[in-house]
Amino acid sequence: MTSPLSKLDCQVAVIGAGPYGLSVAAHLRGAKIETRVFGEAMSFWERHMPRGMKLRSALIASDLGDPKRALRLEAYAASQGVPLVYPFALENFVDYGKWFQRDAVNDLDTRKVVSVAYNGDHFDLVLEDGAHVKAQRVVVATGLAKQEFRPAEFSSLSTDHVSHTSDHADLSVFAGKRVAVVGRGQSACESAALLNGAGADVELVSRGPIRWIGSETSDGEAPEDMKWRLHAYLTPRSGVGPFPLNWVVEFPAFVRQWPQALRSSFNARCLKPASTSWVKPGFVGVTTVSTQQIRAARQTDHGVEMTYDNGSATYDHVLLATGYRIDITKLNFISAELLKSIVRRGGSPVLRSGLQSSVPGLHFVGSSSVMSYGPLMRFVAGADYAARHLTQRVVAERSLANKARSDRGARAHAWEPSSSTSGVATES
Repeated sequence: MTSPLSKLDCQVAVIGAGPYGLSVAAHLRGAKIETRVFGEAMSFWERHMPRGMKLRSALIASDLGDPKRALRLEAYAASQGVPLVYPFALENFVDYGKWFQRDAVNDLDTRKVVSVAYNGDHFDLVLEDGAHVKAQRVVVATGLAKQEFRPAEFSSLSTDHVSHTSDHADLSVFAGKRVAVVGRGQSACESAALLNGAGADVELVSRGPIRWIGSETSDGEAPEDMKWRLHAYLTPRSGVGPFPLNWVVEFPAFVRQWPQALRSSFNARCLKPASTSWVKPGFVGVTTVSTQQIRAARQTDHGVEMTYDNGSATYDHVLLATGYRIDITKLNFISAELLKSIVRRGGSPVLRSGLQSSVPGLHFVGSSSVMSYGPLMRFVAGADYAARHLTQRVVAERSLANKARSDRGARAHAWEPSSSTSGVATES
């Protein structure tokens, strides 16, 4: 009998080749599961994050995941002669991801997936050139692509005057211009500092004061004072969230068991807007406008006029560092019928064990899994956990399926006609 898997092109198709997609693929292949990965390695990090940015995550929380732990950031730095200092440069992290990919997923398929449908037996992927790929499972690892949040006040304004931080790979194009950066998190503060360094006249428009975290200095050295030592002792590997919640963050499967209201409150508390203190040196010269609300924004002959609850100002350009809100309906490759079958809450898929959605065999990792698994999934630190957890689930289900097929084969063999009974079936 022909195995149903023999009709498939692969057991698992991974869509996305960022830290999560590459880590998942590395673990699946380590478990001898036939896996294909679609996407360009580290493309979102390279094309949608401004040059000059640095990783907020600690070095020990910036490893991609491979089953043998041989492709850690430390190994990359040693082999490539890259200084391993905190904060780690974005350009070097992108290079690290590509180095990881060349070793762990050296047959990356860079064609774009334009459609994913499910027929109850397998998934049918259509690629940009019209090719079809049939897979038993699909892992969506597209990260923050197409998930940027743009406040309604700016929705009608020209993209020439208002843009999101994810629209830019180089902020030097704003040199000499008066720019308002809207937000107060890491992206907002670091973008303001980069703009300031590029020669722009920058104002940071924030809803309330900036919350600075950490005590690291800009040159990678750590101050040898008691406060820093205590902070380091009380901080777990990922460093996500305030003490003592940061220790709970390290156990996503535990967080998933909580009632939704409690988990949402926990996520909000741990992902509260803040910026690392090493941004401060580049912040000298940046003006901060603290307001409770942006009441209006309109385009004028001189740029964009923003009206706050406590004043107004005109800028050449407004840069929205307003973060991201997950809504998988924005992922245009998921077919309408498949989308209807995915149980969602607030735009995010509701995930079961193994980061599996309500559709059997359809998994979501990275930012799309934060609602179900907690804050760790929003950072690189969660990539290895997601990859291991998902792979364990796939291996377990494969074992169950193999056992079921073996049992059916045994039962069928037990009732095969005997040559000595002229076609009459007898129980063996």
